[in-house]
Amino acid sequence: MTILGISAFYHDSAACVLRDGRLVAAAQEERFTRVKHDASFPEAAIRSCLAQAGIEPSGIDEVAFYEKPLAKLDRVMETAAAVAPRGLRSFASRLPAWFTEKARLPDLLRRRLGYRGPILYCEHHESHAASSFFPSPFEEAAILTVDGVGEWATNTVGVGRGGRVELLQELLFPHSLGLLYSAFTEFLGFAVNSDEYKVMGLAPFGEPRYVDRILERLLDLKEDGSYRLDLSFFAFLEGERTVNSRFADLFGLPPRRPEAAIRPADMDLARSIQAVTDEVLLRQARHAHRLTGLKNLCLAGGVALNCVTNGRILREGPFSRVWIQPAAGDAGGCIGAAYVAWHHVQGQPRIADPRDAMEGALLGPGIGGDEAEEALARSGIPGRRLDDDALFDAVTGLLADGKVVGWCRGRMEFGPRALGHRSILADPRRPDMQRRVNEKIKFREGFRPFAPAVLRERVTEWFDLDTDSPYMLLVAEVARSKRVARDPGSPEPEGLDRLHVARSVIPAVTHVDGSARVQTVSADVDPDFHRLLRSFEARTGCPVLLNTSFNLRGEPIVRTPGDACRTFRACHLDALVVDSWLVERPEGLPIVPLPPPRPGADAATPKRLRRFGLELSAGLLAAAGLTLWAWESPRAALGLAIAATLLAVFAWVRPSGLAAVERPWMRTVRVVAGGLSFLLTAVVHLALVTPIGLIRRAFRPDPLGLRPDRARSSWWSARVARAPDPESYRHPF
Repeated sequence: MTILGISAFYHDSAACVLRDGRLVAAAQEERFTRVKHDASFPEAAIRSCLAQAGIEPSGIDEVAFYEKPLAKLDRVMETAAAVAPRGLRSFASRLPAWFTEKARLPDLLRRRLGYRGPILYCEHHESHAASSFFPSPFEEAAILTVDGVGEWATNTVGVGRGGRVELLQELLFPHSLGLLYSAFTEFLGFAVNSDEYKVMGLAPFGEPRYVDRILERLLDLKEDGSYRLDLSFFAFLEGERTVNSRFADLFGLPPRRPEAAIRPADMDLARSIQAVTDEVLLRQARHAHRLTGLKNLCLAGGVALNCVTNGRILREGPFSRVWIQPAAGDAGGCIGAAYVAWHHVQGQPRIADPRDAMEGALLGPGIGGDEAEEALARSGIPGRRLDDDALFDAVTGLLADGKVVGWCRGRMEFGPRALGHRSILADPRRPDMQRRVNEKIKFREGFRPFAPAVLRERVTEWFDLDTDSPYMLLVAEVARSKRVARDPGSPEPEGLDRLHVARSVIPAVTHVDGSARVQTVSADVDPDFHRLLRSFEARTGCPVLLNTSFNLRGEPIVRTPGDACRTFRACHLDALVVDSWLVERPEGLPIVPLPPPRPGADAATPKRLRRFGLELSAGLLAAAGLTLWAWESPRAALGLAIAATLLAVFAWVRPSGLAAVERPWMRTVRVVAGGLSFLLTAVVHLALVTPIGLIRRAFRPDPLGLRPDRARSSWWSARVARAPDPESYRHPF
């Protein structure tokens, strides 16, 4: 049985294929469209997954979507009514998107793929929970899901046993740890739903000076990890921004402008919100342990990508083992939805894989045939094809000599991390390597840390970690034996100047607090990358490589050899490996910037241009008929009819010739449609939503529970326990 899982229409759209309960393919749409965090219908990702599974769309038995669209619409409408007459801009942006995207899923599947079979709808946090438990190595486990918001839930505690996931308790919107972290992300000048990891990377440079202020004013945090926000400091209910002027007043400084210099207070704010996040999730982990009595924990949701917090939960929490879904954000929801369809709807049993069922997250498309050779030829980059022995020996020598290598081999990783198949690799022993890769290759902020990839059998020698960390989701201290002793009389630099201090024998992957985001590499999971690490160890004595994603700032990770070649030409990489081909940068090779991304919907394909031409031709024919009927002008009507015929022939024979006309036409249509959409939505908001909201608030002054109550002992809401009902998944509400 083949189940297609889909997550889409918010950010990080993705698809996966589950065949007879085994995950055989998964990919994010951004890797195909080259639009970072692409939220559109993941047609390209779906087709890639089906191709990897060796089936056509007609071979899909069920489609599982990662949330319930009507339940999400209920939240949008309830929120709009609760804050009306404010919130028009937010309402006007969210409601049309719902009707043009989420409500059209059956139509999109039918038109784009020809699929007319059953569609199943899971709850958002149920998908997260399933994505973390069902692929995990545990027979049973407690489950924590933490993100911005699903339908209504923002946090859940649950349990997984055998073939069933059950959510026991939840916290409800608008009280959200994910939205709180995003508020600080925006205030610090970074992009929401994209740059939260920059806040995590910036945190060790500061001091937790604002923790008490956050806990006293912004967050009513209970002992069991439940919480409520004081919404008077936030703006995400009413508009597109997350915070208001009261938030700035609380900390006594204005928001940082994007790209502006980082202030000492920015570092302190980053450190403070990271400390608060750690505390909230440590309390929630202890609560989940008390509630379930289980020794294993599974984590998912966007906040579960916070590897600093994950490391603390593992070290300080009550659980013996912790497993985090490598695509813990919305992209991984497609995996959870597919597993829910298999186990809850089909009633299939589950046998836990002792390793895990994610196949090392190597679930994307590979490199086929002569694809690498053809990409190099198109790019005009000279390369040489080597057998594996010669290739690994040559690359090891380049890395040991201080060269930075782009590495594109095998199947692409699924999730936000490059794990050794679409990676940029370098020698971590060189003190200047962190700065060099950030500034000359990735073109990103200099404070950003890099991760070490280490042989699994050597991890305890180099890091304070004695467990698998194959997905780069745990932070651990560098082992004391590898740390560099500092002169006691030498003062610690302040702020970003701390970057210039070597803290271990692998300084390029050691953050300023002595920690590292560790990736362990096992021979049985990834023999190719393991072999490279062994080769580097044999030459240098160091079983560690700097591993960062093969992309430039603002770009998705490369997918194809063509992507790899274009990225190689756009930065100062010294060498490139594409499949079995090695390229060493020729002297004087010019830097060619990458073209700006264009959403897949804007790609003028021949089919789309032909349809555009035929639609214009039909419009001209209609105008000809109107001219003849209304103005009785046969000459003008004949001219329009001839023009329509010629246009139809031209569109059919040479559609590419219409590209110059189609682009400005579509831009104009979007502007006009956006204006009309805003007007219609404004009418609905003012004439319907606002009166209803005002009347409801007269009888129920706090409909969303916006007011904190510090006297209350817990904010967890119990969920009604019930056996999975296959029929309930067929409804989008």
